[in-house]
Amino acid sequence: MQLLFCMQTFTFLSLNSEGLKKLLIAMLNSTGVSIEVFILTLLFSIPLALVIAFGRMSRYKLISGITNAFLLVIRGTPLMLQLFFVYFAPPLLFNHGFDRFTAAIIAMVINYACYFAEIYRGGIQAIPLGQYEAFKILGFSKSQGFFQIVLPQVVKKIIPAMGNEVITLVKDTALVQVLGVAELFHVAKTQSGRLVSVLPLFIAGIFYFIMNWGVSKAFALLEKKLGYYK
Repeated sequence: MQLLFCMQTFTFLSLNSEGLKKLLIAMLNSTGVSIEVFILTLLFSIPLALVIAFGRMSRYKLISGITNAFLLVIRGTPLMLQLFFVYFAPPLLFNHGFDRFTAAIIAMVINYACYFAEIYRGGIQAIPLGQYEAFKILGFSKSQGFFQIVLPQVVKKIIPAMGNEVITLVKDTALVQVLGVAELFHVAKTQSGRLVSVLPLFIAGIFYFIMNWGVSKAFALLEKKLGYYK
């Protein structure tokens, strides 16, 4: 243990400016991949979640039953298992699969859409029935009333819960490494093994912290901006 600590300390101290520069460039490039996974997951999961939420609340028992069963499966199994399933199952079932990055995005989108859907459902059902009656009296159609009157209030109510899930998403981007996607944590582990040093892992921790700090600030600003909904 002492020998390993000494080796790591020696590597940390012996890393010259050129080596540190190369390490930072590699880490920054992999951070770009993590951010890409994060953005694409949000971009597709947020609208998909609304569709799933509507299916969950459908008056038709068949639709709501199938949606509820799907939610139970996705929320009841690990994300890592879902990543493996999306990547390995299609070639076996349909003789056609996805590349590693696409499979990772599909699995992440489906997983987070299901969690976001339940947050949406809670927010929608928390809106008083009088709001729905009011927009009908004002002559709004069902879709106009929902998107112009109800949805803005739902967004205000669900911001804290959504913020927590999005912060978790930042950290969960590290799971795509199981498919060989060279995101931040994957590169950090590789560089840590190559250099026999914990420095890359430390740098990765700083990068994750900065990304989560940015997400937290963004949601705080959004909540403040929507503060007129009391």
